[in-house]
Amino acid sequence: MPGDVNSTIACALVASKLGVKVAHVEAGLRSFDRTMPEEINRLLTDQISDLLLTPSRDANENLLREGIAASKIHFVGNVMIDTLVRLLPKAEIRWPLLRDKFQLDRFILVTLHRPSNEDDHETLAEIMAAVMEISREIPAVFPVHPRTLNRILKLNLDHNSNQLVLTEPMGYLDSLALQMNAALLLTDSGGIQEETTYLGIPCLTARPNTERPETIKNGTNHLAESKSAALISAIKAMLFDNHSAYKRHPELWDGSTAARIIRILCREEG
Repeated sequence: MPGDVNSTIACALVASKLGVKVAHVEAGLRSFDRTMPEEINRLLTDQISDLLLTPSRDANENLLREGIAASKIHFVGNVMIDTLVRLLPKAEIRWPLLRDKFQLDRFILVTLHRPSNEDDHETLAEIMAAVMEISREIPAVFPVHPRTLNRILKLNLDHNSNQLVLTEPMGYLDSLALQMNAALLLTDSGGIQEETTYLGIPCLTARPNTERPETIKNGTNHLAESKSAALISAIKAMLFDNHSAYKRHPELWDGSTAARIIRILCREEG
């Protein structure tokens, strides 16, 4: 089972009680913030899994520190990058249509979904103030969930700007096409931190922590407090940064992770 959502721990728990072996893809990731629901899911899933398939070396270290037997841990790389690599050509085809539809040249892309940023009135107001301020200098595209849009409208947050485009949620190919061509991503998503690292696109994560420290080490991703001044300052600094160093790929983020996982599963069954 992949990831850290509620269905991950639910399936792991059921399988464990039925005596079915559990393999956890993306094992060992830690934000060290137990107020995040995903962190609890990760910790518990890893404790009852028989195989722990990790995306990075630091994930191995986390598991060993928590008392997981080394024989259960396998560093395989990032399976999300497999999907990314496979679908990049299809996403590239989508770009001209999106570019013309939104009249884009140089722009930033905004994605938000975490309750800590969206459910707190003051925090959402701070983020929207930052986005509005930045959009006066560079256009911003914000695919926004209807629930979030309703909150923006209900709170009467400023969102009226010719250079801020609020769109409906997008499918993966369109989202990836925008990522590939953005000057910068402002996000609170774990997956986008990984995708932008592979793509070499600057990413600013509106969170105090991340379970993907590889993205920080690589230099593509930076953390910032969800405060207007902090976000504006960080975005401006990153837009004028030298991005040539962002083309390094973390170890085993190569599009072949699924093949390594299959080999391990076959060996375990054999």
